[in-house]
Amino acid sequence: MAIDTGKGLLSIGEVAARTGLAVSAIRYYDDEGLISARRTPGGKRLFIRSDIRRLSFILIAQQLGFSLEEIRTQLKQLPLERTPTKRDWGRISRGFRAHLDARIGMLERLRDRLDGCIGCGCLSLDACKLYNPGDRAGESGTGPRLVVQKSVTG
Repeated sequence: MAIDTGKGLLSIGEVAARTGLAVSAIRYYDDEGLISARRTPGGKRLFIRSDIRRLSFILIAQQLGFSLEEIRTQLKQLPLERTPTKRDWGRISRGFRAHLDARIGMLERLRDRLDGCIGCGCLSLDACKLYNPGDRAGESGTGPRLVVQKSVTG
C-alpha cells in the first residue's frame, strides 16, 4: 500500500518491492548512511525515487566485490538534496573504471593461466618450466605473481 505523502516519496515496502531487497537491508543501508530516508512524524522511513537507483548501484558494486566503504566513498559524490543527474552518475562511473579495468585484467590473466603456472612458487607443474623458468616470478614477490601482476620481470 502506497503512503500518500504528497511529495512523491516511497515507503520502505515500495522500495523493497522495486529493488528486491529485504526491508531490513534497506534499513541497514540507511543506518550506514548509504541512502538517506526522510521520516514521518511517526518515525516511518520514506525515500525519494532516486534512492532506488542508489540501492541498485550498491547491489551491483557489492556483487563486483567493492566494500561498503568503497561504495560509501563513491556515493558521497552524489547530491542528497536532489536527484542525481547523468553527469553525477558519470563521475562515479569514472571513479570505478580504473578499479574495474584492473580487476578485469586480473580475471583475464586468471582465466588464461589457471590451468598452467600462476607463478605461485610451487614449481610442481612441468609447465612452470615454460611459464616461470628458474622461478623468475618469485623474484617479484610472494603469491600468484603471474595473475596478480600484469607482467613479471626478472
